[in-house]
Amino acid sequence: MKIRIGLMLLALLGGCDDSSAPEKGFAGLGNQAVAFTPVVPGRVFSFPADHGAHDGFRIEWWYVTANLKDAEGRDFGVQWTLFRSSQDAAPQASGWRNQSIWLGHAAVTSATVHHAAERYARGGVGQAGVRTSPFDAWIDDWQLTTRAAGADPLAAMQLKARDARFSYELQLTSTRPLVLQGDQGFSQKSAQGQASYYYSQPFFQANGQLEIDGQRYQVSGPAWLDREWSSQPLTENQTGWDWFSLHLDNGEHVMLYRMRHKKGAPYLTGTWIDAQGQATTLSASEISLEPLDTAEVAGRSMPVRWSIRIPARQLEIITQALNPDAWMNLRIPYWEGPVQLSGNRGGIGYLEMTGY
Repeated sequence: MKIRIGLMLLALLGGCDDSSAPEKGFAGLGNQAVAFTPVVPGRVFSFPADHGAHDGFRIEWWYVTANLKDAEGRDFGVQWTLFRSSQDAAPQASGWRNQSIWLGHAAVTSATVHHAAERYARGGVGQAGVRTSPFDAWIDDWQLTTRAAGADPLAAMQLKARDARFSYELQLTSTRPLVLQGDQGFSQKSAQGQASYYYSQPFFQANGQLEIDGQRYQVSGPAWLDREWSSQPLTENQTGWDWFSLHLDNGEHVMLYRMRHKKGAPYLTGTWIDAQGQATTLSASEISLEPLDTAEVAGRSMPVRWSIRIPARQLEIITQALNPDAWMNLRIPYWEGPVQLSGNRGGIGYLEMTGY
């Protein structure tokens, strides 16, 4: 669940009408959005159209993480995210009248290094955007684009980003179906009904090149794509979240998120995805998600080691950050990095923590 930061973009780049109003929820994502299209149950997804942008909704993102190894067994993580945030619920105009703001985040992580970078763009002028035929998502020279000749653009993709301290170019392939999160893609984020439309492709296999501080590596490993769009995904009381995407060694996958509150217990849910791609929603009563050890990161105490138990699935694991210092030191900062699994299942994955 990649609820993100898009409303802050309005104040940073677009001059949002209520930018002086007090922020509600993390990054303003609890602010009311009555003019925008609400997220309601029962949406029928349509592909490839839903891979593209959604006018009428306030925020959406295209998000990829990859857990990689080189030939010597060294571990790395890669993140690539493109956000679209709209200032206007009306259909988007062309040129400088366009009311979409775009933001790109890219990062690489090893056991000893974490580098992150960002890009900003105004919509309508070609600097950033998403097209569906053929599929292409880009901001400047950062790009997630299809290489597939068939009907499924996600069957074969290329992912690339470059900054002064790092670069990567990965080929992503998958033959498995997409996974609709929550209730057939309706992903609830609070007991009050806040929600997003959310689907994933957790079965990507990545291969390619990664460069960090002038050192180049040939890498491969599993990757995970998330797509979400919403208009008000948080409540005023929600301060941030802890989100996990996990690749288990037996071919199964787990997505979990915990929405933290100023008052009261967190909102907790997730999805169990079997090796064939069949998804089952997990309720809070089925999940035990507890922070264990913390580390001082960027002046904050961050929980970088977690206990996860799902008794009905006989899962009892510990997640440990590959690099506890995986702080995204950007204009809107947060923690995001690869994790390694131990316990009664092995595996790898990604963790994102916001609002700390």
